[in-house]
Amino acid sequence: MQSTIEKKQLKFGHKRLYINGELIEGKTGEVADAISPINNQAVATLSQATLEDTEYALESAQAGFKVWSKLPVEERVAWMIKLRQQLLDNADRLRTAVCHEMGKTWAASEEDITSITDALAFYAKAIQEKQNFEIEDRQGTHTHRMIYQPLGVVTAFLAWNFPLLNLGFKLGPALAAGCSIIIKASESSSISASIIAELAHEINFPKGVITVLHGNRKNVGIPLCESTIPQLITMIGSTFTAQKLIEQSVKTSIKRYSMECGGNAPFILFKDGNMQDALDITQAIKFGGNAGQVCVAPNRFFIQSDVYEDFKDQLVKRALQTKVGYYVEEEVDMGPVANKAQLKSVQQFVENCVRDGGEILTGGKTLDKEGCYYAPTVIELKDRNAEILQHEVFGPVCVIMKFDTKEEVMELANDSTAGLASYIFTENEELLEEFAINLEFGEVQQNGVKYDINLPHLGVKNSGISMDCSEYALDDYLILKRISKKI
Repeated sequence: MQSTIEKKQLKFGHKRLYINGELIEGKTGEVADAISPINNQAVATLSQATLEDTEYALESAQAGFKVWSKLPVEERVAWMIKLRQQLLDNADRLRTAVCHEMGKTWAASEEDITSITDALAFYAKAIQEKQNFEIEDRQGTHTHRMIYQPLGVVTAFLAWNFPLLNLGFKLGPALAAGCSIIIKASESSSISASIIAELAHEINFPKGVITVLHGNRKNVGIPLCESTIPQLITMIGSTFTAQKLIEQSVKTSIKRYSMECGGNAPFILFKDGNMQDALDITQAIKFGGNAGQVCVAPNRFFIQSDVYEDFKDQLVKRALQTKVGYYVEEEVDMGPVANKAQLKSVQQFVENCVRDGGEILTGGKTLDKEGCYYAPTVIELKDRNAEILQHEVFGPVCVIMKFDTKEEVMELANDSTAGLASYIFTENEELLEEFAINLEFGEVQQNGVKYDINLPHLGVKNSGISMDCSEYALDDYLILKRISKKI
């Protein structure tokens, strides 16, 4: 942390706060370095908001809501499409930022820019299709209309693993619904959010509708939660973070929540399942451009005994063949993990797994490279009661176990407080249906994997409240009002 803005020759320069339609410095001039996991070097400085700045942001967002919510839907949609085009025109700039702040490969960064631009287009269309409706009066004495109206100011706390995707999942429905939104990006991936702010400023996006803040919990995080201005607190992050946000926010007013929390996805391969498809998905998510830092990534691999040895050997081979490095290198499969803290977390997970009887088949160590690089890792675990199975690893680590019967693996899969994504591979249709009904997860992926902006993304148990994506997510940002009239 530096006390004043230094004139540094950094790749992305200095990023200011975006409040009330203006790019401004924090009141004290304090800044923080944005460190790239590629080489652990600073690539930008971020202006740090004070408590006074946060209060100003809340007030301007409230004022922005009063204007934005009253605009005809067609005008809001026009602004959304204008912003979307601005992002597309600056796609390479945004993708480069994501690569540097997160360590993604260039190919992996495409999902981020596609997701946020798709979200803006999808919700611009969805809000126009959202229809008010009537409820029949049972006695025939009244008419009853149900109408949708904008909820209010939204505060969005974003995870670092998909900087633009996560932002798009919140920005799209908020703008479409007529809400203003205050964005608190992760300290580890604030550059791309700041560029979004700069691009919104360039097109003179209506004041106070989009706000982007950088800063600490004391000056930004807690005040955003404790304020009575936000009507919805939405988040992508850990279950622990969600609990703290709820705890802080309920002190002052009743708010809505939409929170996507951590997962601990089971990955079940029966003997008749397509092993190559299972391996391809594992390789893409665990040893791909996001280095396994995906909330829906397979975490606990349960492989039926008949095919266990074959799967294990092929997975180890694929891990060894994964090329890890900086995104500008040719044919790089995987970049670094997001930061030093995450690197330490992954290593601690591996050590705990070994403590619980796990055997490292490959990897299990940091790489001798400048930056936060970790070797693609496969660990064999035999103790089905191992404590480590209750924890999610957010990194390129696969923990594999064998099973014999469907009853056995169902119990193993559901033995988790998390309930986001799950995976099952089998050609047995009855088995697929049985697991679809009985797996305690918000998403069951059968013989493949698919995500898109129109598909609900949701968890159960400790994996979240409400959902992201799809038309259903709009309901979190809207009030449903009843108007009853005597005939």
